[in-house]
Amino acid sequence: MSSSSPSDLAVTLRSVPRRTREARGDAPPQVTAAVDAEIDEQIGIAARLMHSAADPAAIADAIEAVPPDGWDEATLSSLRTVALDIGRLMRAMAAVAESDGDD
Repeated sequence: MSSSSPSDLAVTLRSVPRRTREARGDAPPQVTAAVDAEIDEQIGIAARLMHSAADPAAIADAIEAVPPDGWDEATLSSLRTVALDIGRLMRAMAAVAESDGDD
């Protein structure tokens, strides 16, 4: 994700709710609560970076509102890190949910 464009990052953020539902599957919320909290923390970081509400769609809107020449590399790099962390957390959530189903 190191070369992700702002548009790629917006798409990634918009997909968080769907990807969370898919990763959680049928696992009860208490099984994935810790990972949910970590995802919320990453969403909060992205929201602060973009000065937006802590909602994936609002963050994506804020990303899309920045003109191509309006990006500073530090913000873009931080958003890329957030996106990578969210991906890692989604995989962790899927693993936790799957192991709960194995019981």
